[in-house]
Amino acid sequence: MSALRDAAMKSKAWPFEEARRILKRYEKKPPAKGHVLFETGYGPSGLPHIGTFGEVARTTMIRRAFQLISDIPTRLVCFSDDLDGMRKVPDNVPQQDMLRDNLQRPLTSVPDPFGDYESFGHHNNAMLRRFLDTFGFEYEFISATDFYRSGQFDAVLLRAAERYDAIMEVMLASLREERQQSYSCFLPIHPETGRVLYVPMKEVNAKDGTITFDDDTGREWTLPVTGGNVKLQWKPDFGARWAALDVDFEMYGKDHSTNTPIYDRICEILGGKKPEHFTYELFLDENGEKISKSKGNGLTIDEWLTYASTESLSYFMYLKPKTAKRMHFDVIPKAVDEYHQQLRAYAETNDPDKQVNNPVWHIHSGHPPKSDMVVPFSMLLNLASVAGATDARGLWGFIRRYAPEASPETNPQLDQAAGFAVRYYADFVAPKRVFRLPTDQERAAMEDLSARLAAWDGGLNDEALQSMTFAVGKDHGFENLRDWFKALYEVLLGASDGPRFGGFIALYGIAETRALLAKGLAGDLV
Repeated sequence: MSALRDAAMKSKAWPFEEARRILKRYEKKPPAKGHVLFETGYGPSGLPHIGTFGEVARTTMIRRAFQLISDIPTRLVCFSDDLDGMRKVPDNVPQQDMLRDNLQRPLTSVPDPFGDYESFGHHNNAMLRRFLDTFGFEYEFISATDFYRSGQFDAVLLRAAERYDAIMEVMLASLREERQQSYSCFLPIHPETGRVLYVPMKEVNAKDGTITFDDDTGREWTLPVTGGNVKLQWKPDFGARWAALDVDFEMYGKDHSTNTPIYDRICEILGGKKPEHFTYELFLDENGEKISKSKGNGLTIDEWLTYASTESLSYFMYLKPKTAKRMHFDVIPKAVDEYHQQLRAYAETNDPDKQVNNPVWHIHSGHPPKSDMVVPFSMLLNLASVAGATDARGLWGFIRRYAPEASPETNPQLDQAAGFAVRYYADFVAPKRVFRLPTDQERAAMEDLSARLAAWDGGLNDEALQSMTFAVGKDHGFENLRDWFKALYEVLLGASDGPRFGGFIALYGIAETRALLAKGLAGDLV
């Protein structure tokens, strides 16, 4: 452990860099609360999405990194802003008219349109928790409704009333003049309608801990700031939550980054110490546009998990969090194969420096499994292309010949990937295939390749078959051998890119590859 800890203290892996920043907070004395608190926030106005997964997965990676370099206990809190008023009706839920009738009421006061839970907020919280549990995250759940109504937030809310002018000074400096006229950091919840009101304050009484305001009919009300009678606007709520919980770390997307000084200052005004934060770049769709819940562009978690494992998604989340990334179906095969390459690299080293810098250490909390993927995912896709398989079983005859010791029982990752590959091929590869006839030069080379395969006695050796295919291209005058392999892919697989061809022959079989070459040369694939 000490060697790993030493390696972690100098690792350039971003979770360790963040963990060391958190550790520095307590270099003089440990936290009075007895632990380091990590937090992620969730707006339960809709269902959990890929960003929610990314935040919790990445925060967990930093938490695990911290646990390696420090003996201070840790907690991860997932905070649901379910006291927020429902601003608009989501398009993808039933009972739209009923929901419209409940606009501006707290999400935990809006009836559940699905009829399963106490409220729409409770429904979405349950979805979030099931989602987090599915991925095996360790966390504690906090509902804003419970937090406000149980009195856990009362001390900070009373302090907000005392320091109202200081909070307003911070907030008003960030608002347009028109918005300044009606803004208050306190949002009263109307005692009769139950709606969250966006109204100016007539008085904030720090001594009594009350606010006075007129509702939208002109009627005056005075309410205590405690006990769930009011909530804070979202920016002050961020900082107040940090102060109330004594949060040490929270990450959020780049779209929040301009608000960070506001969150920090309000936390400090309310007597807290601003946490360490980490802003990550946003996910983009195939056209380079920001992924949006309302637009439904980009890739959902369920869609990713239809074609690849959760670990491959975690690997994708680990990579370069400060760089905007396209989140589309075509990133999946590369993520799967790179994840397994990293698993193999981890298994081959006992060097602590290499271990803690390997993404799989962070994905698996220091205990990565061994890869049993004796065939890459990209190769399985090409096998699915030529084998006409409809499920994983259809690929196993080829896999067993290539790797006789492999089986669905001893290679469960490979078996799962084979099923994913067949599905991915059918949905994304097959519709885009465009075959062509070979040129005269390509035809002569392919006929030669078939003849050499007919006389081949070197077994199913990937490297030997690759060298032989390489030699055919050279002998037939391909100046750029990439053009030779591209011709093989376009004529035989209907795509411009493909696998190492020697590995493909070894997997698909000598006779089968010769039959495929014959079809391509005869124009039967076009």
